[in-house]
Amino acid sequence: MSARYLTLHIGPELAGQEVNTLLRRRLGLSGTVLRRVKWLEDGIALDGARVNVRARAQEGQTLSVRLTLPAPTSGVVPAPGPLDIVYEDADLIVLSKAPGVLVHPGHGHFDDTLGNFLMYHYKELGEESDFHPIHRLDKGTSGLLAVAKHPHAQEKLKDQLHTRAFRRVYLAVCDGAPPQPSGTVDAPIGPVDGSLAARRVRPDGKPARTHYRLLRTFAPRSLVELELETGRTHQIRVHMAHLGCPLTGDFLYGREDRALIGRPALHSAALELDHPLTGVRLRFAAPLPADMAALISEEDIV
Repeated sequence: MSARYLTLHIGPELAGQEVNTLLRRRLGLSGTVLRRVKWLEDGIALDGARVNVRARAQEGQTLSVRLTLPAPTSGVVPAPGPLDIVYEDADLIVLSKAPGVLVHPGHGHFDDTLGNFLMYHYKELGEESDFHPIHRLDKGTSGLLAVAKHPHAQEKLKDQLHTRAFRRVYLAVCDGAPPQPSGTVDAPIGPVDGSLAARRVRPDGKPARTHYRLLRTFAPRSLVELELETGRTHQIRVHMAHLGCPLTGDFLYGREDRALIGRPALHSAALELDHPLTGVRLRFAAPLPADMAALISEEDIV
């Protein structure tokens, strides 16, 4: 199985510095990541020879650190299944998730989630990559999802979450339309008493902010663009219902109508992030899926 390493050539300006300093300050590795790999024979090395983090690097040497582990620790079992891969490299994979598919294994779903399908994909590639999700999408939500292949990439990407570096834009078809063409819903979200799944706006909830923009109105529905500033459970669904325009097909916060659509009409349409190792800005887009497009018609524009 192929492993992923990060290397650093030691020039004159770095000569004599401790390996620990180089790993943390130059390569940006955390203590948590280093503790996982330093016990491995090839975990931390200078010119291929295992060293302690207190060793001092000499000019001309190459420092390497192992980013993947020989055995996965996520506990997610590989299982074959469909993957719509938008982007992939040694550190990161971006998928377009189909509606109705869970991201994480859980009760009753141990081998039919994106996590299982990814682990099978890595196995087929002969990679040591493991399942390290950055964010999540509800089962019914379609669209773009970023997953790291090793803990270092996961840490770097999670640091970007809820900042301008990690931008998530959604499209939703709503019953009705927001009261204003654009705005921000700044309303705390907490659990519904007596329910394991449902959430609601409540003053003692966790802070939640959603920016929205009305794109088009298609009587009796509308197409709305949304951008998350926070990432609470069901945030978009709760906030749109709070505005009086719940997502079409939303069985929890609106009106379920399987003759129209079999899920809440929500799609992760655009994703922007800085690559966790190179820092290069990456931008992805996923078109509106057929079941949501069928809810709106040019003939119905108001």
